[in-house]
Amino acid sequence: MTNNTILEMEHISKSFAGVHALRDVSFDLRPGEVHALLGENGAGKSTLIKVITGVHQPDGGEIRLYGQPVVFHNPLESRQHGIAAIYQEPSLFPDLDIAENIFVGRQPTRGAGQIAWGRMHQDAAALLDSLGVELEPKTKARNLSVAQQQMVEIARALSVHAKILIMDEPTSSLTLAEVDDLFRIVRQLREAGTAIVFISHRLEELFQLADRVTVLRDGAYVGTKTIGEVTTDSLIQMMVGRTLADMFPKLDVEAGKVVLQVEGLSREGLFRDVSFELRQGEILGMAGLVGAGRTDVARAIFGIDPATSGVIKIDGQPVKITSPEQAMRLGLAYVPEDRQHHGLILPLPISQNITLPILSEFARMGWLNGQGEQQTARQAATQMEVRAAGLWQKARELSGGNQQKVVLAKWLTTKPRIFILDEPTRGIDVGTKAAVHGLMSQLAAQGMAIIMISSELPEVLGMSDRILVMREGRLTGELSRAEATQEKVMLAATMAM
Repeated sequence: MTNNTILEMEHISKSFAGVHALRDVSFDLRPGEVHALLGENGAGKSTLIKVITGVHQPDGGEIRLYGQPVVFHNPLESRQHGIAAIYQEPSLFPDLDIAENIFVGRQPTRGAGQIAWGRMHQDAAALLDSLGVELEPKTKARNLSVAQQQMVEIARALSVHAKILIMDEPTSSLTLAEVDDLFRIVRQLREAGTAIVFISHRLEELFQLADRVTVLRDGAYVGTKTIGEVTTDSLIQMMVGRTLADMFPKLDVEAGKVVLQVEGLSREGLFRDVSFELRQGEILGMAGLVGAGRTDVARAIFGIDPATSGVIKIDGQPVKITSPEQAMRLGLAYVPEDRQHHGLILPLPISQNITLPILSEFARMGWLNGQGEQQTARQAATQMEVRAAGLWQKARELSGGNQQKVVLAKWLTTKPRIFILDEPTRGIDVGTKAAVHGLMSQLAAQGMAIIMISSELPEVLGMSDRILVMREGRLTGELSRAEATQEKVMLAATMAM
């Protein structure tokens, strides 16, 4: 360990019900550095963060802050020692304004214990200004975007003079412009001496931001490297024991007949004049910047927000799709980009989530065939290799990767012919990404037609037979697998054609 280390964790172990979540893990953090923490879902990242923040106490090992041994019995003690965390899902109070959220529980007061509202809003404005963020402190949190909520959480961390800031998947729901703004603030904090723990599944981000990287695998410490010592391939190798070439197991499949035709599809204010064909056994990638209209087109095809004009043909026959029920009857399935809000019913168990689209198949004269439902759910969960305590486990208790596997299992039970996947690997670890890519390739080889919407260019290039590019609600490019490059896709996504 170096003399200027702010946080040292040595030989940390933690078990739950006899299962090792962390085994002899070491980690250190220096002032003014961005230290990336990497690993698959289940590698132990979240448990380590919860140990740092006082949510969990380690079974063994030692934590030192500024060289002195410390024990955090709860998150409050951790915060009092200058440690703050920002999670993937912001934790603001929606009905409080920005200033109230920044100073919640610590509002400045004047005589008789009354809240000094004017001073609180002035202090909030000063904090936001120091970050270069233009927000009105009296704005209610419910009116903020995800990116703006994260800025408020950073301001809250500054208000308690945090010396260590933990950022868990902060970019997963941000646009490219919002990511750039967040990175600007992270660099600003680093220059001011704040130590930052940065967790992300987007490896390309780390090379822009991180100084060092520590990798965990199966709850154990793999290694710590400076960012100059690693490549994307070597990081993947450290995390999962496989190379970058294994990430996109695309099988060569000869495309069959046209199964879906979209002609002049439009929806007022969202997209216009979209036309394309999809063939049996083909993976058709849809690329473009966030807000380009890709998801809107997918939702229109699946009948969630029907198009206002244009024609959809299935097997050459015009069809009118005005609801997901109609789409399902025609052999379509749709995995939405937001699995937590639109793909799952989080309080329900895995089994009921999987069988939800085909529940009527288990109904007999008003009674539910529970045994048949369980059997179908078990087969689907086994096929997707869902890791869980049992089918009774609630969806909200699963990791992001396993939640996505449940969503995929749910729609595969409908036996679709046309599968629309919207950001199928967003926010999941590289091992699960490879598994999802392998499934897509197998389904295409079996004759399924797939539309894959993705904001990750390596995924689009690695898995697509053809690529459609959208910009501002219009198709601006179509590229074959052979001719597609990152430069050509980005050109079509950013410039009018």
